[in-house]
Amino acid sequence: MKYLIIAFFLFLPFSLALSQDKKINIIVIGAHPDDPDGTAGGTAIKFAELGHNVLFVSLTNGDAGHQSKGGGTLAKIRRGEAQEAGKRLGVTYRVLDNHDGELLPTLEVRHQVIRLIREWEADIVIGPRPYDYHPDHRNTALLLQDAAYMVIVPNVASDTPPLKRNPVFLYAQDRFQKPYPFIPDIAIDISDVLDRKIYAMAAHESQYFEWLPWTVSQEQNVPKKEKERIEWLKSGRRRTIIPAVKEALEKWYGKEKADKITDAEAFEICEYGRQPNESEIRELFPMIGK
Repeated sequence: MKYLIIAFFLFLPFSLALSQDKKINIIVIGAHPDDPDGTAGGTAIKFAELGHNVLFVSLTNGDAGHQSKGGGTLAKIRRGEAQEAGKRLGVTYRVLDNHDGELLPTLEVRHQVIRLIREWEADIVIGPRPYDYHPDHRNTALLLQDAAYMVIVPNVASDTPPLKRNPVFLYAQDRFQKPYPFIPDIAIDISDVLDRKIYAMAAHESQYFEWLPWTVSQEQNVPKKEKERIEWLKSGRRRTIIPAVKEALEKWYGKEKADKITDAEAFEICEYGRQPNESEIRELFPMIGK
């Protein structure tokens, strides 16, 4: 009986929880300042334009990711860049004070994540898959998986009221193939907001124009002027629509419109959260098909 009750609440139709006038609450969690922007920045703009509530969270303060700066000085820079990116996207941006490069899926950080999801009263939680080159990214994924379901358990992180229903947990798209490649369940057309997404990403100057180019010995190729920098960033960060994502776009938008989509963000439903059906997904993503 216990497991039947749990299953009931996990699979309860989302429409029972979401009235037509309710704002949808979305939280995108990454390991570093700039991670949420790259994975879901366009989708976040779409939600914000419709009046819904979007929170971006970086679980670390980014204090290690630079070739010549570090510690508190770098953390202050990364936090300021995140705040500017949030303004450009129209979202709230929070940067936690865990050290970059040292993130572990501990009980303490799990409770941080659980509290954030509860406080935001999240309907949708987006984060990385646990297959990635960076340990902070992998551990962020594990923390989200460990928080799924626990967000409705009253005696876990009991100082913050539990959610009444489990959110939908989604993995953002990545390029990694082992142990299995990303499988898109949902794809969002961001063609009309790509430039705004790139402009927001460009706020993370120390990341996109200093640190990341340095890691691949390309710092000499970074343009000096803002306009050229944004175009340079766009050329490097624009994601090709792979066949699986194209198929998902056709499902949600129809083939005729999907053929015209130039840029998209895609998401895979995590098995540990609420399992929405097609009509519930359309409720959660009201921009689909428009």
